[in-house]
Amino acid sequence: MAYKVQAAVVRAKDAPVTIETIIVPKPGPGEVVVDVSTCGVCHTDYLYVEGGVGDNYPYLLGHESTAVVAEIGEGVTNVAVGDKVILNWRAVCGECRACKKGQLQYCFATHNATQKMTLEDGTELEAALGIGSFAEKTLVAAGQCTKVEADLEDHQDAAVGLLGCGVMAGIGAAINTGELKRGESAAVIGCGGVGMAAIQGAKLAGATTIIAVDIDDAKLEQAKTLGATHTVNSKQVDAVETIRELTDGFGADLVVEAVGHPETYKQAFYARDLAGRVVLVGVPHPDMNLELPFQDVFSRGGSLKSSWYGDTLPSRDFPMLVEQYLLGRLDLDAFVSERIELNDINEAFDKMNAGKVLRSVVEL
Repeated sequence: MAYKVQAAVVRAKDAPVTIETIIVPKPGPGEVVVDVSTCGVCHTDYLYVEGGVGDNYPYLLGHESTAVVAEIGEGVTNVAVGDKVILNWRAVCGECRACKKGQLQYCFATHNATQKMTLEDGTELEAALGIGSFAEKTLVAAGQCTKVEADLEDHQDAAVGLLGCGVMAGIGAAINTGELKRGESAAVIGCGGVGMAAIQGAKLAGATTIIAVDIDDAKLEQAKTLGATHTVNSKQVDAVETIRELTDGFGADLVVEAVGHPETYKQAFYARDLAGRVVLVGVPHPDMNLELPFQDVFSRGGSLKSSWYGDTLPSRDFPMLVEQYLLGRLDLDAFVSERIELNDINEAFDKMNAGKVLRSVVEL
């Protein structure tokens, strides 16, 4: 028997999110049905609302989640009923050219559940990032579930679930993509949720100088509590010159651009040391173009990287970061700005777009 549950759906571009009854099928081979515990309100979900991902409406929103496995399909061995899991959208295939090179974090053929969830009238839903977890239950591929071995208290689920997307993207940009090492310097441009997570990643990696850059003093104050050793309000001072001043005149070893805008990317490009690294984790709008003097690209050396999901391999990174959280070395609780109910999602999107929260988290 299929499951009937409540879920957050957007039916058309720029339409308000509505709470609907959806049908979740029993899991088929390689699939899992989970009871969703928590789900963060992420900007990617809003991209689905405003048509930035596609026009395959209706969309079942939500993807940053902890959950408990309710039922498993044939052949599933990585999780069992009752397991607490973090959901992810990188279920690696093991067969593509990236996986065969041992670079599973780049898997070019990630997969989702084969079956579709539907509205009551049979209309197929497109699940956000193949997850769709603004729902009491959802159907995912087994590889989208990473078991949490640690004993978590219920109130910790909201924080840990954020590893499913935004927080992991920021931490991974610093640690995985940026390969930040002990004693190095880092600057992070843009102190939203992903940028704050990059600051936490830099602290975790052992960076000794961590510079937070933003135009909002309140965000910069919060960045200090999360590991920033210096803050720069780029409305008031030249960000590039100030970052250089704070790094003996040279520039930072690593600059993470967490805005996704050509102007802030240029700041990142020139604020790094010679042979330094730039990591772009902010998502640019499709209409944007970047212009840089080609000579500068050559003469400054180093590397310019884009970070897809923080180059995350969930099976490797989630357990390690949960352990760091429980040891008190990673402050995931700071990212949970408020705990809300399913029918508060539209208001949460407004708060997110106004920059008033790091994360609103729906508790189911």
